[in-house]
Amino acid sequence: MSATSPEQLSALFAKAIQAGDLDAVIALYEPDAVLHNQSGELRSGRDAIRQEMTPFAAMKPDFSINVDKVITTGDIALLHNTWSMSNPNMSGRALEVAHRQPDGTWLYIIDYVIPVGST
Repeated sequence: MSATSPEQLSALFAKAIQAGDLDAVIALYEPDAVLHNQSGELRSGRDAIRQEMTPFAAMKPDFSINVDKVITTGDIALLHNTWSMSNPNMSGRALEVAHRQPDGTWLYIIDYVIPVGST
């Protein structure tokens, strides 16, 4: 399924992670997207993002995302959200930039993960 709004990206991401569907996770990113992980490292491109997300998706965690704010101008959207998961228990915030595609769907171009806490 494709995101028809920036907010829908978050819901699709959570659903794919919970299912352990790595292909569905990666399909939410543009080919040259950039991910800033919790360690502060940058991962560029779908292959690098796939490597980063593989262990995360393999856990099939109980994962939820709350979209706190969306600011859109033209074909670009900035999303601010909070996320949490169990097993392991972690939470964080993320700033994401999404880009509307020519077909009207949305994909991530920048995913900036900000860790808030872990237990």
